Amino acid sequence: MKSKKDLPFGFWPSPITPGNTASHLSISEPAWNHEGKLLWRERDSSRASIRISADETGAPGILSGSYQVGGSLLYGGGSFDGSRGGLVFVDRLSGQLISADQNGEAFQTLTQHLHQAASPKISPDGKRALIIDSDGEQDGLYLIDLENRRELGQIDGSADFYNYPRWHPQGTLLAWMSWNHPHMPWTTSEIWLGMLEASSTGSSKLAARERIAGGEGISVLQPEFSPNGRFLAYISDQSGWWQLYLYDLTSQDRTQLTDTPAEHALPAWLQDRGSYGFSPDSQRIYFLRNQNGLRSLWTWDLKLGTEEQIILDESYTWLDWLAVSPTRDDIAMIASASDLPPRLIRANSDGKTSIIRETSSVRLSRNVFSKPRSISWQNSSKITARGLFYPPSNPGFHSSGKPPLIVIIHSGPTRQKAADFQPRTQYFTSRGFAVLEVNYRGSSGYGRRYRQSLAGEWGVADVEDCLSGALFTAEQGWTDRENMFLLGSSSGGLTVFQTLVRHPGVFRAGITLYAVVNHLDLLNDPLKFERYYSDWLIGPYPESKDQYRDRSPVFFADKIKDPVLVFQGGQDSVVPQDQAEQIIKALDANGVPYEYYLYPEEGHGFKQAETIADFYNKTEQFIRQFLSDR
Repeated sequence: MKSKKDLPFGFWPSPITPGNTASHLSISEPAWNHEGKLLWRERDSSRASIRISADETGAPGILSGSYQVGGSLLYGGGSFDGSRGGLVFVDRLSGQLISADQNGEAFQTLTQHLHQAASPKISPDGKRALIIDSDGEQDGLYLIDLENRRELGQIDGSADFYNYPRWHPQGTLLAWMSWNHPHMPWTTSEIWLGMLEASSTGSSKLAARERIAGGEGISVLQPEFSPNGRFLAYISDQSGWWQLYLYDLTSQDRTQLTDTPAEHALPAWLQDRGSYGFSPDSQRIYFLRNQNGLRSLWTWDLKLGTEEQIILDESYTWLDWLAVSPTRDDIAMIASASDLPPRLIRANSDGKTSIIRETSSVRLSRNVFSKPRSISWQNSSKITARGLFYPPSNPGFHSSGKPPLIVIIHSGPTRQKAADFQPRTQYFTSRGFAVLEVNYRGSSGYGRRYRQSLAGEWGVADVEDCLSGALFTAEQGWTDRENMFLLGSSSGGLTVFQTLVRHPGVFRAGITLYAVVNHLDLLNDPLKFERYYSDWLIGPYPESKDQYRDRSPVFFADKIKDPVLVFQGGQDSVVPQDQAEQIIKALDANGVPYEYYLYPEEGHGFKQAETIADFYNKTEQFIRQFLSDR
């Protein structure tokens, strides 16, 4: 047996390099066409395209030509539909709807007047398409005549936001999810059922509409008609957890199916993200269940009223973007584990899986990767917080003593760190760092009450949970109390700065990517989706103006004593470059050690391989400077 080399924590050589970490593909939105062939969206560092795999072993083809494919509402998703023999997709550059034949040829521009479009859905007869569009202020559901390439007009514009448009199999009924300011979709939203007017030339109006689920204080999402047209399923958190429900279109009876205290959906940050689907014969529903950051595949038998887990033949711990074939009981998903990069798979009802597409061309031994422990702890207010702890892992090296800790804070206050493949975490654990991924109060995955507990407390509760989580790992003897670091992006970057402001000297340094530092400036021209999010997270403005200032670290940079590494994209429309410039100016004025790197062509979330590799190189070098007792 090969002996391990003794090297200090944080300095282990690793096969996980900046280059191979940055080269991963991004795969999302698997979907099936009418023949049972699998399509998906794939993005490398230069282009996003629609791919198709003719069979389980064939090389994937490109169906979208040289177009940049991507829905442009919310934070993405809802890019295409290929369910009826052809293909329609959103061209991200023009915002228009494009069609192609089933071979990825004969491209035609279907629209001229869309602005920010997403989630096209082709009608059962293949003649029309539903689509969501927004001009930045007015959102609506629109109909497109596919045969004559013309826009039939808006069919509903009564809500501020839309998601999950769906056709009934007979083509006369529609369903969709909507919500209104000042709410976010995970606080209050609605499911609607609409009837189209009969017309020989195509309809652009609703004859009637009815709210099926949701309302004040209830979050609902993903309506789906059963293939036989009898049911409309949806997900609701009215019980305290996102559970699966069934609405009988004939009797109008509503039935809650699942009742396990677990989440059966993810927050609607994206368009058209699927977490369940009907079998082709409408007898079963395949769904995903999230418990403590692990997500598994289940089936609900509608005749027997029972559920059963489908045990997959590979040890995946996270599943996403579920899509069920219309021709047989095959399920497509993006599957990963903490020690296995994401891949597109198909699974049958017996749990047998096959790999359709890998996201990484680099094959590393799984024992290089760290596996997490789901942990919880009491913060200073005796409130339970949650997270995932990753110990250092590298089969070639060991160290004496306790490892340094990097606390990684997720972006988007409502997101969740889960047991999927986390390249950033594995990069550092393979070098001898321990990592704590904190799911502070407000994170999803632990029910509505936990998710709602950040209300009015952003910049306070998240800081308390991250600090107490770091100290908890040291108290347990898992990490070195004198070598703790913070790393966060976007809202997670805000938490980093707020922690450094409120608790100087506890952490050796902080690393931020496109961090929020001045809430008041972000109120000037907010994106529509998050325009009133801060009202919920902090308080209504201007009544809560003092809280906005108190939780803006740029005004308290004189309290920061610890070094900071700052990354920013020059094309970021969510957290503009000026936010980074403000904090850098304040750090400079107060003599705080810092490094600042601007990537002029990057936006909110770095995508270019060169940028990502540079981030890893610079972050590793920065952290090593401040490790004590090296």
